[in-house]
Amino acid sequence: MTPSQRAAFADFATARGAALHRAAYLMVGDAHLAEDLVQEALSRVYAAWPRVREPEAYARRAITTTAISWMRRKAWAERPVDLVAEPGTAVDGSTEVASRLDLWSALGALPPRQRAAVVLRYFEDLTEAQTAQAMGCSVGTVKSQVSAAIAKLRDSLTTDTPLAIDSVGEFS
Repeated sequence: MTPSQRAAFADFATARGAALHRAAYLMVGDAHLAEDLVQEALSRVYAAWPRVREPEAYARRAITTTAISWMRRKAWAERPVDLVAEPGTAVDGSTEVASRLDLWSALGALPPRQRAAVVLRYFEDLTEAQTAQAMGCSVGTVKSQVSAAIAKLRDSLTTDTPLAIDSVGEFS
């Protein structure tokens, strides 16, 4: 790799690192694992830098496929925590925080591909085509994964949770 290519990669990593970390965090729910995911993705982008046309799309796909792979491992299913909140209780009396925790819990319970589709589509605001590219699947698969995920989120969230999902299935 030439020095100018190294500099271009360093600029990319600096400029887009935070956005990649946010996407990774939303997929795995753990800041340290998200850092590992971003590191893995940036390593892959660096190795392929001379031939990569869209480095951000390449990095998002690396994050997505690696996260799905990690989530399939049995060790991923449970992690010890210091504190466990009682179901249905508000943290510090704030219903907004409780709603976010409910949503976070419901999002974490989704299967890996559905969770990745929702994160990329709605939290990262990618189009269906961009989401399909990042996930390595067809647009139809993205639509079905998102539809199934939204149905599961609706079922798992209580009626008093202020999550608005409009009639076309988008978060508002």
